[in-house]
Amino acid sequence: MSLIKDFTNGIWKENPVLVMLLGMCPTLAVTSNAENGLSMGIATTCVLVGCNIVISLIRNIVPKKIRIPVYIVVIAAFVTVVKLLMDAYAPPAINRSLGIFIPLIVVNCIVLGRAEAFASKNGPLRSALDGIGMGLGFALALTALGGTREFLASGSLFQVKIITAWKDDFMLWTSAPGAFIILGCFLAGMNWLNMRRAVKRGELYVPPQGMDCRHCRLCDLGRRDEE
Repeated sequence: MSLIKDFTNGIWKENPVLVMLLGMCPTLAVTSNAENGLSMGIATTCVLVGCNIVISLIRNIVPKKIRIPVYIVVIAAFVTVVKLLMDAYAPPAINRSLGIFIPLIVVNCIVLGRAEAFASKNGPLRSALDGIGMGLGFALALTALGGTREFLASGSLFQVKIITAWKDDFMLWTSAPGAFIILGCFLAGMNWLNMRRAVKRGELYVPPQGMDCRHCRLCDLGRRDEE
């Protein structure tokens, strides 16, 4: 049951985008269509799983004072592998659309946050399942956001025209303001569903206190280690 929970937490209950509000930069920047969102989600999932496994294996031999630099080196190595594979095999249009956001996975707070909060405290199997779940939740959120923006902008989905009579694109939804509006609607819907489920159980809905900027304190780790 614990392994199943490790896997499913990131998909819904602790979704990194819709609940934890992590990785907002790529979430808003690359989700102009469903294809870009799915590609970014798959790339991040590969990095998450690989980093979680490696960090869980070396967690007992890495000195605490240098663990964050070591984690960043591990993440950078996997990002480099993913970037090279995408350069070799991904369609050129995807590479152009994602651009700098693939290398920037190195500083994605989802990856570093799961390394510090989960992989550094658990074994390889649980860490791999956590990475898959978090990555899948991230990919689903980005694909849904990108698909919604693409459909509202041009009546298409995954570059396939659904409404053939739609001739002129509505560019608001592919711009930054449109991304914020649609993401806000997604967050409102997510909170409404969670609150409704909590009311049915006779409970008060409390958002998970996880790895967001108010609780992670990653920026203070170096300072605490020096003290």
